[in-house]
Amino acid sequence: MIQCDKCEYFIRGPGGQIGFKCDPFKNIKEPECLVKWQLIKIDMMVRSYQATLEMYRRLAPLQEKMFRQMEREIDDVDEADRWKYGLHDDEENEEEEEDESENHSG
Repeated sequence: MIQCDKCEYFIRGPGGQIGFKCDPFKNIKEPECLVKWQLIKIDMMVRSYQATLEMYRRLAPLQEKMFRQMEREIDDVDEADRWKYGLHDDEENEEEEEDESENHSG
């Protein structure tokens, strides 16, 4: 089995990072190369997923603050629009009915 660092498709960057120019659909030298290529791609996917999770962890407190602020604004709008639906009048009518029933029973 050929070692990757001896292969013509192997690239080492100036910072020591490793790269491959091999394409599993065109120029794989040995069957083991395909397995290595798959492992590299899986590792890239895992790193990407971990980076995404870390970003979500960092955004979570900000999202919570935004949700609370939005809930407050929605509650304020609902409170301001209560007169449109007659909810405020219903409460006043209930209070008046309670007052009347207390006056008649006393």
